[in-house]
Amino acid sequence: MNKPVKDHSIKARLSEAEMCKTLSIALKQDGLISGEDTAVIFYDLSFPEDRILGLKNLFPPSTLHAIAVKANPLPAALNIVKELGAGVEVASLPELYLAEKAGFAPENIVFDSPCKTRHEIEYALKLGVYINADSFDELDRIDDLLKILKSGSSVGLRINPQVGTGTIVSTSVADTISKFGVPLDDNHDKLMEYYLKYSWLKGVHVHIGSQGCEVHLMLKGIKKALNFTREVNQELKKMPGGKPVDTFDIGGGLPVSYDPSGDPITMEAYHKLLLKDCSELFNGQFRLITEFGRYIYANSAWVASKIEYVKRERTYNIAMTHVGADLFLRKCYNPGDWHHHISLAGKDGELKRGKDKNKYIVAGPLCFAGDVIAKDLELPVAAEGDFLLIHDAGAYTLSMWSRYNSRQIPKVIGYRPGTMTFEVIKERESKDDLYEFWT
Repeated sequence: MNKPVKDHSIKARLSEAEMCKTLSIALKQDGLISGEDTAVIFYDLSFPEDRILGLKNLFPPSTLHAIAVKANPLPAALNIVKELGAGVEVASLPELYLAEKAGFAPENIVFDSPCKTRHEIEYALKLGVYINADSFDELDRIDDLLKILKSGSSVGLRINPQVGTGTIVSTSVADTISKFGVPLDDNHDKLMEYYLKYSWLKGVHVHIGSQGCEVHLMLKGIKKALNFTREVNQELKKMPGGKPVDTFDIGGGLPVSYDPSGDPITMEAYHKLLLKDCSELFNGQFRLITEFGRYIYANSAWVASKIEYVKRERTYNIAMTHVGADLFLRKCYNPGDWHHHISLAGKDGELKRGKDKNKYIVAGPLCFAGDVIAKDLELPVAAEGDFLLIHDAGAYTLSMWSRYNSRQIPKVIGYRPGTMTFEVIKERESKDDLYEFWT
């Protein structure tokens, strides 16, 4: 496996010092954080900007960087993406609607979903967005609709290269059997038949998984799909008027680190490997699409959650706090695969130091035993009113919010480290908002 190359031009993560400085300043601002704000999500808004600009500097100018809405659907995040000239990848009709409301041009929207209805496909075709079909049946539905309506959409097909799983099975999508895409090894000839049959089918989409899939596996899948695309284009050349597949979507999935000591592969290093192993993607033969989400957002945000009680026993402590499996669903349900580093700050936001004689269990507010963020955690002595700082909470956290116990979604505050200016980008959900949700 190739050794990751460290990229010093883009910040890898946010530091405890930055978080505590930000929290301390925020707590002193009148009206920003109220007594009801038992937990607050903070976003460093400059972080995704830097990552998107880094993508645009590395890849060809014609590349569509379609940032995954499912990672972070906040309109403030979508506005950053749009203002930087990137696009979005959507995986449902409501996500498509969010992209429309944010003002993205149809050609900058990529619609992926393994379960699109006829109505959703028709909606997308009329709008003119790029569609990645997920099955042969979906291709046939698209063909039926294209016979009766005009569309500016381009269409690709998601191919499962069947290269195996990474270390997190639940986020690996390129095993021999997967709910996503058409298996390449099992359907090579039929895939070829469809690309030759439908002249409007001009794209290939491949995505291996998100987090836990090492780069060598990602490259293996992309190369395998690229080899098949080459075969398709060789056959299309033999057909009168045959036009080649001209769009290649490499998906996303670049791993990030949830551990301060981690040293994940950088986008710069990944780009170099792609150039080396898949040079055809960069010579103008294809319009390239990427679908990064976790890479853009995960390390950009953190949560400050008040400690309400500390239950002290002879050999352990339990810190009762205001977020748990509602916000950190994957961490609580699958703790072996997911990690979030945790720090402790005092009531004033200053970092606490030292070490309590007993380790901590960090438990959330929900009414089930699995609502636990951490076990056997070494912390300084914690007290009521202190803040637990939960790192790397920018992706697949708020977007996966659980409605169990009808907890209110916390306030979300955006900030910029250089100026320490704050903006509330989502207010804490009110009780009336919650009632309206259930009615």
